[in-house]
Amino acid sequence: METISATCPFCGCLCDDIQIVVENGKVLEVKNGCSISKTLFTHHDPDDLVPQIEGKKTSLEEALDRATSIIRQARFPLVFGLSMTSCEAQRKAVELAEFIGGNIDSTSTFCHGPTTLAMQSVGEPTCTLGEIKNRADLVVFWGCNPVEAHPRHIARYSVSPKGLFNPAGRRGRTVVTVDVRATPTARVSDIFLQIQPHKDYEVFEVLRALLKGKDLRIDSVGGIPLDALKDLVNKMKSCKFGIILFGMGLTMTRGRHLNIEAAISLVRDLNQFTKFLIIPMRGHYNVTGADAVLTWQTGYPYALNFSRGYPQYNPGEFTTVDLLRRKEVDAALILASDPMASLPRQASSYLEEIPFVVLDCRKSYSASFATVFIPVAASGVSISGTAYRMDGVPVLLKRVLDSPHPTDEQVLDGILKRLRQR
Repeated sequence: METISATCPFCGCLCDDIQIVVENGKVLEVKNGCSISKTLFTHHDPDDLVPQIEGKKTSLEEALDRATSIIRQARFPLVFGLSMTSCEAQRKAVELAEFIGGNIDSTSTFCHGPTTLAMQSVGEPTCTLGEIKNRADLVVFWGCNPVEAHPRHIARYSVSPKGLFNPAGRRGRTVVTVDVRATPTARVSDIFLQIQPHKDYEVFEVLRALLKGKDLRIDSVGGIPLDALKDLVNKMKSCKFGIILFGMGLTMTRGRHLNIEAAISLVRDLNQFTKFLIIPMRGHYNVTGADAVLTWQTGYPYALNFSRGYPQYNPGEFTTVDLLRRKEVDAALILASDPMASLPRQASSYLEEIPFVVLDCRKSYSASFATVFIPVAASGVSISGTAYRMDGVPVLLKRVLDSPHPTDEQVLDGILKRLRQR
């Protein structure tokens, strides 16, 4: 029996205090983890997965040969996914996309892509999760539900923990939730403001006006009474360290990147009175790493095209949904993602019309339709590597169990070597 210190590869929290009890290659107990983390480690059994070509079992070499053939014959291929694998595999995916002169995009394209666009316009006044734990006395959750999406975020970083400059923990913090419905996070908050759908931009601008002392002759905005917004502004101005944590409730509603620009502008204005910062609540455990790897390799975070021999960045033209909706790509390599289960139907249905390859540690919905499916070892469970937490801090992923499958990096490298040989 052995106890292994591990990092949970599920959400953007990347909890690195997980203790895994292993005996004879089996996980007996998962300590400190949330219910999702425990399921992730204890129910991980990839032995029944085998490479497949058009739904028929085959060998790894034959699968690699067929995958290479699909990519080599494509005139406008797409490499997509990246967010549920290690930075090492992401770097190899960039190398492959550049070599074949194709497109590469991550799941940021339809979750926090608008956040990136906003930050490119107005900057990013941010901090680490550790600073929130140790300093924050006002926490605002806007358009996110960490109780369900990031189960240990509240207990480990944002609400409950006692910090160096906040020894009272929960009693020393005011928690505010702004959302379109009463979520579980709203129920554990001190203040819940129910906002009307698509009204975030207006509310942010009213908050900025109130912060600057403007006299507004309105009773409410976005379904929130003006007095409640005045009270929120007073709390923001008087706190010692405030933080806004926002999710896809801002990025996937009307306004998109303009909502985040308004939120960041509010934070910038608040810093004339106190210390206030903002962090996006990233979902997939290494989607932040995908943006970081693409940026340091190419200068751009997502939606890249290499068809001219150098990286071109243009959201709306080279983003995955747009490429598939316009039926421009003629082959795809899906890495650690399940686009057919998450993309709009108009985009995902086109994948059924073209040959595509799926690399995943589990049999996803997309893998069921893939021309070639190659099972790989799970990062953070069966292989070590690097991932970036939602606040941009790199965290080491550790190997807990052995796997009979190759890593994403090895498969991508095998395809690259075959392409170069031919």
